[in-house]
This record gives sequence, C-alpha cells and structure tokens, in this order.
Amino acid sequence: MSQLTDLLASLAAGTVTLVDLTNKLTTSTPSLVLPEPFQSPLPFALEEIAAYDDRGPVWKANDIHIGEHTGTHLDVPIHWVTGRDGDDVSELPLNRLIGPAVVLDFTAQAAADPDFLIDISDIKAWEEQYGTLPENGWALFRTGWDAYSQDQERFTNVDETGSHTPGFTADCARWLAEETTISGVGVETMGLDAGQAGTLEPEMPMHYYLLGNNKYGVTSLQNLSKLPTKGAVVVVAPLPIVGGTGSPARVLAFVEPS
Repeated sequence: MSQLTDLLASLAAGTVTLVDLTNKLTTSTPSLVLPEPFQSPLPFALEEIAAYDDRGPVWKANDIHIGEHTGTHLDVPIHWVTGRDGDDVSELPLNRLIGPAVVLDFTAQAAADPDFLIDISDIKAWEEQYGTLPENGWALFRTGWDAYSQDQERFTNVDETGSHTPGFTADCARWLAEETTISGVGVETMGLDAGQAGTLEPEMPMHYYLLGNNKYGVTSLQNLSKLPTKGAVVVVAPLPIVGGTGSPARVLAFVEPS
C-alpha cells in the first residue's frame, strides 16, 4: 500500500487519531479589544441570509463577520512592522504549515501566576529531557488557558493595569525566532504575547521577533492536553487571503496512541 493509503487505514483502525486543536467560533468566542484610538478586530458574528423560506426556499445560508485575528488564528510576517516585507497568508509555503509538534507544559506556573513568562532556561530544561525543538515544526505551549476559551472576561483577565495572561520574555522570543529552526509557535491564549507584553522591551516581543524572522504564530489553541509531549504532527489550515495579515484557522493534530 502507498503511504497515503497506510495513513487512511491507520485512521480507520484508530491506530492514528485526529485531535482538533481549534476553538469553536461563536458569539461568545473572545476577541481582542484594543484601547482608543486603535481599532479592534471584529468579533465573530453569524448573519442568517436564508433559512428554507422566501429568501431561499430549499436552502439555509449565513454570512459570517470576523476579524483576521479572532478565535484560533494564524499570525504571519506582514502582521508586524518587522515582517512587513514578508509573506501574506496566501503566500505561505504549504510545507511549513504541516510538521512535527512538541508540547511544552507550563500549566502549573501559569496557574500560580497569570503573568508568568517562559524564559530560555525553561525551554532548554525541556530540551535536556526531550531533545531540541523540531526543524520545520511547531512548538506548542500549554498554560491551561484553553479552559477560558469561551469566556471573554476570564480569557483576557483585564484589570485596571491591563490584561494578565502568560507569555514569553523578550529574550525567549528573540531566541525562538533567531536560534531555532521551528516554523512557528502555538499558544492557548488570545495572542502570541503575554497580556503585559506592552511593558517589555521591545513591546510585544513575540510579534516583533517571531514574525520579523519569517516564523508564524497560532493562537487560542485547544486540547493540547490530548497531545503527547513529542510525536504528533500538526496541520495549520488558514484561509488563503491575498494581502491577509492573518486568518482564522482550523488546526488539527495526527496522534499515534501511546
């Protein structure tokens, strides 16, 4: 049998399973709210245009309204000034949207401190146990934040000082961007950067370094707890929006049961 036939047979037999890492899109899906004078991306909305009625006797259909960076979505280089000469969503090499995935678990640290920042030493400690981050792969970071994925207030965790969600130090962001061969980083939070990343130097360092070094970010992931530490293969499937700085994406993982 061919390799593709083998894959289909493995899926049918359950020796390979599919895990959906995508947050469902509903009117409750959290969306980014930027302070004035900046314009916030549209939250998700579904507008019915036919429902087996005089607008469409035998069909039902909706228009959808959504920002590029709402829900589980992919950030690409032109989203940030440091990557402004890079690829838009439609130009991404397909072989960089599928690759091996590793899961780094920082749920305990994030539970103890919502402003927890992952540093280079944390990743190097993980590498000592599991090996280097995979070439052309995806480094996925668990923080437990997917538990709040349909709750705007808890997901953004905003108080008078701003948002409080876990992320990365500026040094770690630069290291991931410049010293690894991954395709991208995946997180469970709304964005690639920590809630307080505006106080770091540079501001929003994951956006600044990762996108500026032709790497990608995927956010608002779900079900990372169902993946092994190593061994899964991830497929990130954005819409090929010409000129798009990002796109809602369906993110799937192929997993061999342990």
